[in-house]
This record gives sequence, structure tokens and C-alpha cells, in this order.
Amino acid sequence: MASRSTYSFLSLTLITLTYVALCSPLPVTFAAQYNVVSLGAVADGKTDSSKAFLDAWASACSSSGPSTVYVPMGSFYVKAAAFNGPCKSNFITFMIDGTLLASSNYGMIGNSANWIIFRHVTGLNVYGGTFNGQGSGLWACKKSGKSCPGGATNIQFSNSKDIFVSGLSSVNSQTFHIVVNGCQNVTLQGVQVTASGASPNTDGIHVSQSTSVTILNSRIGTGDDCVSIGPGASNLWIENVACGPGHGISIGSLGQNSQEAGVQNVTVKTVTFTGTQNGLRIKSWARPSNGFVRNILFQHAVMNNVQNPIIIDQHYCPGNVGCPTQASGIKISDVTYQDIQGTSATAVAVKFDCSSMNPCTGIKLQDVKLTYGSQVAQASCAHAGGMASGFMQPSSCL
Repeated sequence: MASRSTYSFLSLTLITLTYVALCSPLPVTFAAQYNVVSLGAVADGKTDSSKAFLDAWASACSSSGPSTVYVPMGSFYVKAAAFNGPCKSNFITFMIDGTLLASSNYGMIGNSANWIIFRHVTGLNVYGGTFNGQGSGLWACKKSGKSCPGGATNIQFSNSKDIFVSGLSSVNSQTFHIVVNGCQNVTLQGVQVTASGASPNTDGIHVSQSTSVTILNSRIGTGDDCVSIGPGASNLWIENVACGPGHGISIGSLGQNSQEAGVQNVTVKTVTFTGTQNGLRIKSWARPSNGFVRNILFQHAVMNNVQNPIIIDQHYCPGNVGCPTQASGIKISDVTYQDIQGTSATAVAVKFDCSSMNPCTGIKLQDVKLTYGSQVAQASCAHAGGMASGFMQPSSCL
């Protein structure tokens, strides 16, 4: 009788072939298949399986046609690993039924910046899998005030294009969970991120210096931003994301550097925030910068007991170091909030605290209904210009 892993492998192979047929110019042929267990990986959660994973990747990368790396059920201990291209194959699939496990000793990957990274790859599909960074030890170290490593992201896609990720789970990353940096044409769907609400700097999905990135149908609970959008991000589409715990969906922080790429053409729609610090946030350092934020649409958002449901903060200055009394150079324009409803955990449900040097322009509020317990919620505006239409609660301050 075939094992459960065999059935899963066959079904995922069919998924791959269907995807090739519908979405790829490549001919429909059976992919070369590399099982990490056949190459020496051991699913006991403690035997170092790094070499088997890297060997499987090397074979898949050098294949002349579609290729598949298969990770069966079980827990596989993997040290910091870089899956590098460019590859001869431009259709590589990682099919993961099991769990990749980092060391519980945070020092093993704590100085690596990344635990798992894909670099310079074109045409990569990742199906399923759990990436467990076992980051709680590093979080405790940071909380104690001791000298600690900077920490590693769970998984990063760097300088790559045509990336498709479906059904991946990221658990307890030391720092950021999933990073997309310097990439083109990336889709993340059905992603789940899980970490303590007290875990520091554990952004769920971070996008920077990338274009045409889509995030769909995902659930993110972590200790920092559920989704953070950094400099150089453009043409982003974020839809049907549930956030909480966490710090919301944030554009920024921006303007840490004086010369910085802007953020533009971002749509965030049909999102839910539960018990988060922020909902829809744009934040920039109070420093000179040539950066910008423009053409942003926030649409169909539900807030459940959110501290700052709608916020623009251009006076970000953690620790009041290097930026007190300065004004942000980031130019924010053409930001639309449409159909935003729910409950605020604080009296000020809408706050636009914009730069005195570069006031926000073109802000549009349409059909906003935010309540604060039995009291009337408030809106606060500083250096912000725009218009409001439709139902408006709290009353617009624009």
C-alpha cells in the first residue's frame, strides 16, 4: 500500500503539471524529481539534513527541464542554507509535506541574517511546508537586555522573479518571517505566519525593492507588522488577509536614509485586524529624505478593537535618537481609505500626523465608520489635506 507521503507527492506532481500546462510556456513533461530523504535527509528533527537539501537543489537547478525537490512528512533539521541561482531550469518546484526546523540554539543561525534564502532564481514554486525558526530563545535574549545576535529571517526571496508560494507556514522566526527583496512577479497565497504577540521585530511578510507582488488569502499573527512595505516597493496587491496579533499593515518605516526609493501603486483590500496596535499605517522617520508614498488604496477593512485603525505617522523617531525636532522629507500623496469599519481601542480612531515640511496631499476618506466603546471616536489632522465623502464617523478633520 502506498504511503501518505507517496499520495501527497503524486497529488503535488499533478498540481505542478497543471500549473505548467496553464501558466508556463514550457512543454508538459514529467519533472525530474529529487527526494531529500533519498539524498540522506533524516526526518528526526535533530540529524543535520542541510547537505541533502542543498544537493537536491543543486540537481534541480542544473536540470535542463522542469524539476522538483520533494520534502516528505517529518521534521528535518536544517542549518542556514542558501539556494542560489541562476539555474539552468526555469521551473523548479519545492513540494514540502514536512517541517524544516532550525536549531533551538539561536546562536547557530543568529548571525546569518537569513536561515533559508533563495537568490537569483527565475521560475520557483513552493507548495506547503512549515518553516520553524525556533526563535523564542533569541526573543528572550533581546528582552533581557543582553548582547545578542541580530537574528535570522525564516525565509527570503532575493533578486529573483516569477515566484509562486502556496500554503507555506512560517512559525517563530527569529526576526522577519518572509522577506521579498529585489524581486519581480511574486505571488504568496494561503500563507500562515505564527509567533507570539510579544516577539520583537518579527514582521510577517516584508516587501522591499520589489515590483508586482501579490499577497492573498493569508493569516498572520506576530509581534510586529503583519505586512511591512519598505522602500522601492511598487505595484503591490494585498487581499483577504487576517492580521492579529501584530502591528498592522504598514507602509514603512520610510525615510531612514536621505536617498531612498519611493513606494507607489499599492492596493490593500478586504483585510481584518483583530487586537492589533495599528490597522492601516504609513510611517516615516522625522528626517530629511527624497522618498515618497503615492497612489495607495485601502479598501474594505474591518477593525476589531484596534488601537490606531487609520494612522499616518511622519514623526517616527524610536528612542528620540537622531531625529528629534526634524521634519520628514517623505512626500505622501493620493492615499484613499474606502469602506473602513469597526472598533477602535483608543479615542482617536483616525490620525494624520503629517510632515510640516511636506504636508500630506490628496487624502480621500469615503464611508468610514469607526466607533470607540460608548463614546464618539475622534479624528486628528496635522499638515494633512484632502476630502471626505459618504458616511463619516468620526467626523473628518481634513
